Amino acid sequence: MLIHDYPDAWAKLYVSFGLEGKDPVRRACDKSMSGFLWRHINQVIPLTRGDHRMLMVGRESGLGDGYTVPRHLPGEASGSCSFVVRPDGTLPCSMLHCAEIIGGAALASARKIAGAIAPRAKPVLTERQRECVLWSARGKTVPEIAIILAIREDTVAEHLKFARDRYDVHSRQSLILSALFDGLISFADIFDWWRGN
Repeated sequence: MLIHDYPDAWAKLYVSFGLEGKDPVRRACDKSMSGFLWRHINQVIPLTRGDHRMLMVGRESGLGDGYTVPRHLPGEASGSCSFVVRPDGTLPCSMLHCAEIIGGAALASARKIAGAIAPRAKPVLTERQRECVLWSARGKTVPEIAIILAIREDTVAEHLKFARDRYDVHSRQSLILSALFDGLISFADIFDWWRGN
């Protein structure tokens, strides 16, 4: 869904050439948990020559600096809300905290307009099964998990098989991705442990 009040010249270019897949602002949304200024986008993602060209064409079409608020619902939806001034305008930086709030409300409303599907029921795992998935995500093998949790290897294998069955996946990688998307485990659970070792 695209709701905007961008200048007509830019909107026509953006839609007719399918630029959403090449938009550096949208790519930056995938890397940021909070709003960001377009003038600092290179601090969020590396910019290619094509990105610089796209930003220049946007400027020529009437877009100046902007502030984009990204929102992510893992496994369900993502979106963004941008506040933009004309090339000769000044972004009111003292009001960006308000942009965060308005952007969040706008994205929630957009989900309702689009008829967002109610979230599916997430698979339920026991705490021990979750622990096995987590240690697997940390790169541990079945024998290593068994030692860490002080349980038998076949019990670990059963827990992981049960979790794969619940998620209807057939590989360790798919299980880990599914668990991350559902919030069963988090990136912090994995990376904080790695950094501590």
